[in-house]
Amino acid sequence: MFYKVNAVHPLPDLNLLVVFQNGEQKRYNINPLLDKWEPFQALSTTVGLFEQVKVDIGGYGISWNDEIDLACNELYHNGISA
Repeated sequence: MFYKVNAVHPLPDLNLLVVFQNGEQKRYNINPLLDKWEPFQALSTTVGLFEQVKVDIGGYGISWNDEIDLACNELYHNGISA
C-alpha cells in the first residue's frame, strides 16, 4: 500500500510537514540523511534549495531536483505524527 503525499511544507531546521492523501500529517527530519546519503548534503549547504521541495506527480514521493528525492512510504513510516 502506498501512502500518497498530498502536500509538503518546509519547516525550520530541515524538517518537513508532509500531508498525506488520507488526511494524516507527519513531521519528517532530513538531518539524519545528511551523513547517510551524499546528495542530501546540498539541502543544508545550497541556500534556498531545501525550500524548493515539491510533491512528485501522482503523490508517490517528494523531490528537490533530479538527484534528491524521498518515497512516500519512507516519509509515512519514518515521520512523526504532527
